[in-house]
Amino acid sequence: MKYLYRVYQLFVAVPLLIVWTIIISLMILVGCAIGNGHFWGYYPGKWWGWAIIRLLLLPVKVEGRSNMEKDKSYVFVANHQGAFDIFLIYGFLGRNIKWMMKYQIQKIPFVGAACRASKQIMIDKRGPKKIKASYDQAREVLTDGISLMVFPEGARTFTGHMGRFNRGAFMLADELQLPVVPITINGSFNVMPRMRDWHWVNWHPLSLTIHQPVYPVDKGSANVASTMTDCYSSVMSSLVPEYQGFVENPDQ
Repeated sequence: MKYLYRVYQLFVAVPLLIVWTIIISLMILVGCAIGNGHFWGYYPGKWWGWAIIRLLLLPVKVEGRSNMEKDKSYVFVANHQGAFDIFLIYGFLGRNIKWMMKYQIQKIPFVGAACRASKQIMIDKRGPKKIKASYDQAREVLTDGISLMVFPEGARTFTGHMGRFNRGAFMLADELQLPVVPITINGSFNVMPRMRDWHWVNWHPLSLTIHQPVYPVDKGSANVASTMTDCYSSVMSSLVPEYQGFVENPDQ
């Protein structure tokens, strides 16, 4: 069955996904140029993520959508198990989001241009001014039910376990007094671990657990620390036993 799945990937799934990615990227570029960036900046990406998961025949389970209020802006934070986290969240979270992502993604053909056109938040750490500009952009988009998606570990895990959370997303949520929604991802590390990028996709179920929002109870460093601790505990609580517990990532 494993080798049959690989033949399917090679001759069916991968060619279709390359074409689909180019089509979606062009759709975003044209749509955002015409107008209504909130629509074109989200829905084509949602269709893209959903199609990739379905085309690769990966089962998905989502729990906790009822924990989110309609038309409310949130800061979402999730563990970062692998590349398939992006497809899973985009395709199945069900919220209009902007991504906080590494600026190097802009270099990916078609995808990078689509990310710039749809005003995703590119984090550039090559100096305080560039970091400030990224957060200024994030403040502008967190309105009218648009939410922000952040991987607070900053990088994908090498082990499947969570590393430490960085403070940036929680400081932004504190400044804007927005609730933070923790999300637990399971299965993405098994589908394609970081050490095997661009290798075969392994068939494995994926799950997305959306926890109760953590609302601000104050403003300032104490609220940031408390929110970050609560979110970390929530995300950890729903990880499968195999990946429970903190393991430091070498590139954090």
